Amino acid sequence: MNRKPSYIPVATIAFAAINIIVFFVLEIMGNTEDADYMMRIGAVFPDCIQNDGEYWRLLTATFMHFGFEHLLNNMLILLCAGPILEKALGHIKYTILYLLAGVGGSTLSYLQMLKSGDYAVSAGASGAIFGIIGALLWIVICHKGRYETLTGKGLLFMIVISLYYGVSTGGIDNWGHIGGLLMGFLMGILLYRKKGKPVDFNRENSYTYSE
Repeated sequence: MNRKPSYIPVATIAFAAINIIVFFVLEIMGNTEDADYMMRIGAVFPDCIQNDGEYWRLLTATFMHFGFEHLLNNMLILLCAGPILEKALGHIKYTILYLLAGVGGSTLSYLQMLKSGDYAVSAGASGAIFGIIGALLWIVICHKGRYETLTGKGLLFMIVISLYYGVSTGGIDNWGHIGGLLMGFLMGILLYRKKGKPVDFNRENSYTYSE
């Protein structure tokens, strides 16, 4: 009996590798916990986007992290949740969702800072990762509360705890998390298609015959 080859989440591995490489390159060049340095190198800051038109920061910021702990926390979640979603969507759709969720998180964070006038330097893969969680939530809903090892209650608990931690802890970009979550949920609706049960054409019925 031949076993099916194990699924390799190449996009998740690639995104994790890019985040790690970018972190160590930036750390060698400067101090990733220095907000001014991170702003100069490509993080989100409203003045740079609004006055200078540097909208590319909405993407580049998603591959930058403030210190090793920030990177480690995000990569652990990415490597745990990412493969499940990548297997459900496929490599290309997963890649599209990851990038759009990251940009969606950065965009909502930027717009909220403009609205409130409370400017800060923002960066991190959290928006993309919350996008993965949002998409998984939609998939669990499609499967009536359970998909592989995930449950709707478990995902909702994770979301609530993560958002509560962000609200109760200083220096957390909560709007970036919410923006990524909403974008991921929306993209999950658009990109995910529930697979139907395979049809057994060898089974005898009034329309098929076996020899």
